[in-house]
Amino acid sequence: MKIYFACSITGGREEESTFQHLVRMLLDAGHDVPTAHIAETGIEELDALENPLDIYQRDVAWIEESEVLVAEVSTPSHGVGYEIGYALALQKPVFCLSKRESSVSKMITGNPDPLLRIAPYDSFRQASRLLLDYLEDLQT
Repeated sequence: MKIYFACSITGGREEESTFQHLVRMLLDAGHDVPTAHIAETGIEELDALENPLDIYQRDVAWIEESEVLVAEVSTPSHGVGYEIGYALALQKPVFCLSKRESSVSKMITGNPDPLLRIAPYDSFRQASRLLLDYLEDLQT
């Protein structure tokens, strides 16, 4: 399955190890994750060198080509919020993971769209299980 993975880049990288864990798990499960590079350490510096229009066009194309958008939303991010809204406008399923104690925007938590699911987690293991179960449900 082609999965667009979204996470904070310029908004903060406090959850970077979680981003890396989730992307690695998706790749190990055989999924195509065109945005896998955004989980890597140092992406902020690489991202800063890119032309904003190029990033926008590339990422929009990847969302359009993907079957689902998975977002880690523990750290607020304008870009991730935009990507979620864009995917939903395209009628793509969106799965948001967040640390249980994090404060997620009410624009996400209050959105009644049936294609949007939000799952709080307490550990890498639980986040992985929630994500794998979600993807399995999508494929059936």
